[in-house]
Amino acid sequence: MTSTFPDTSISTDRLVLRPFEEADVPSLAAMMNDELVAAWTAIPQPYTEDAARRWITESARAERTAGHGIDFAVTEFLTQRLVGVVQLRNTDWRIRSSEISYIVASWARGEGYASEASLAVAHWLFHNLKFERIELRTAADNTASQQVAQKIGCISEGVLRNAFIARSRTEDGGWTDIRTDLIVWSLLPEDLEGVPGRLADANGFSYPEWN
Repeated sequence: MTSTFPDTSISTDRLVLRPFEEADVPSLAAMMNDELVAAWTAIPQPYTEDAARRWITESARAERTAGHGIDFAVTEFLTQRLVGVVQLRNTDWRIRSSEISYIVASWARGEGYASEASLAVAHWLFHNLKFERIELRTAADNTASQQVAQKIGCISEGVLRNAFIARSRTEDGGWTDIRTDLIVWSLLPEDLEGVPGRLADANGFSYPEWN
């Protein structure tokens, strides 16, 4: 029998991580139509509001109910503005393992939201759901995402050579694909010992394969 993640919310000092709602469509679409999101993820560009609506109302819900993962809308506690996304995917309920990814809106970068939200999800997975492993993959040149991994206590395990395609702007304003390596990181429950609850100065993009 397939296990599923509960339809739940997680709170930190500054953030609320909650299920996506259809009202998030404009903010989600605006977040995804960003140069760094285009460069470091496989998200289709341009990312339309119709695509955002389909993902919120269909794909994200199907992912959770099928037991494959869960998607959190990361919002500021005070303003309730959507500042990012944290996604769990490729979940293995037998070995209690899942892969985490995150995106932060361009206007919200530099506030430590990626690490704060990821750390909150890690504590929830390990303490509430008794998971034993979280995996994270970052492109070899994506130093911002690597800093997030280090700040939340992840350990680098190795490199997957030529395992991802990033994107770069061309002279005519289009995009071209660039093959790159992926660094594999892991986080275990014992790695969280001594990691502070709030971590500063982190941006970050990892690699959600958005449907």
